[in-house]
Amino acid sequence: MGMLLEINNLSTHFETEYGIIKAVDDVDLAVDKGDTLGVVGESGCGKTVLALSIMRLIPSPPGRIVSGNVFFEGIDLLNLDTEKMRSIRGKDISMVFQEPMTSLNPVLRIGDQITESIRLHQGLGSKEAMNRAIEALRLVGMPSPERIVRNYPHQMSGGMRQRIMIAMALCCNPRLMLADEPTTALDVTIQAQIIDLINRLKENVGTSVILITHDLGVIAEAAQFVAVMYTGKIVEYTSASNLFSTPLHPYTVGLMESIPRIDGISGQGEHLKVIPGVVPSLYDLPKGCSFQDRCSHTMEMCREAEPQLKEKSFGHKVRCWLYG
Repeated sequence: MGMLLEINNLSTHFETEYGIIKAVDDVDLAVDKGDTLGVVGESGCGKTVLALSIMRLIPSPPGRIVSGNVFFEGIDLLNLDTEKMRSIRGKDISMVFQEPMTSLNPVLRIGDQITESIRLHQGLGSKEAMNRAIEALRLVGMPSPERIVRNYPHQMSGGMRQRIMIAMALCCNPRLMLADEPTTALDVTIQAQIIDLINRLKENVGTSVILITHDLGVIAEAAQFVAVMYTGKIVEYTSASNLFSTPLHPYTVGLMESIPRIDGISGQGEHLKVIPGVVPSLYDLPKGCSFQDRCSHTMEMCREAEPQLKEKSFGHKVRCWLYG
């Protein structure tokens, strides 16, 4: 349908007393209009910092975007002044933040928080903006939205607060929505409802989505393309169907094998496979491949030089010495 977002060589660093953290390191990504791109990986792999970099919400200091381009419909967001970026943020590009309880202001009513963006970007009066907020809440399946707009966040359940965050993100009909782990800490039924909601809204409103999660089940339900992140880098990029049928990177394979399977575990006495070790400290990454200490395929080359992201087959890229 045409390119909506194109990220080239994006790097975001944080300067700390222990050294420089490369939270996002030379990332290339693209999102077509109408598509959902899933970004997966363990906690601490750079997923959220990637989204905040796109929105230009990196706290400075200590963080800063040190290189790269973020083209949104051909315009480099990193070259825009603060005022122009503010006019795009919330209107053309919106974000569903990771923790709805801490992202919502506890002393403001729900309606006031949603209408702030509507009044800012669309210039509507109080009554018209409130009607738009009610319609947005109705769109995300909130019961009695006329009553909800008068309530405070603490009166809402976790699933309802998540829907409110999505309503806030969609109230100005953005062309791109960044959803940072929108199903975390929700029960399975509500998770399914949120994913179904995102899929329906994408079809009805035409919004493209970058879906950040550590849950591969969510990716299977919602994404067309997937980028696997590890220590700030993309280690694998392909279509969702390719990722599940032929995962290439040992880290991706490990993530796949750690998914509980009804036919593979239950009743057979097998243990759930896990990836050994933890994500290495970004203060002190090893020389070569950063996955080397957790990988069962480590070779001498892996400890000497870092592999580059290469296209193994059409549309399937991987960063691993197993593939040259």
